[in-house]
Amino acid sequence: MPDSIMYEEDHYVVLESNQPEQLLTVAELQQKLESILSERQDELPRDLQKFSTISQQAEYLVKTCCDFDLGPGKYLQWYAVRLEK
Repeated sequence: MPDSIMYEEDHYVVLESNQPEQLLTVAELQQKLESILSERQDELPRDLQKFSTISQQAEYLVKTCCDFDLGPGKYLQWYAVRLEK
């Protein structure tokens, strides 16, 4: 039976245009996404429009996606990483 630690996603590598690679916790990634989403409520993708709060939108992105379109020539991507074996 696999160890449950294999399915934990506590940290993420975050890649963003014109920024150095970052290592963020789940809470920090959620906060970053909430900040971005708060400025883009008028142009949300359809799958995010069904959520009533920015917090729910960010949580959905963390759990189901690995990128968010920031516009032409810009990107935000995140990948779960395990820091210990």
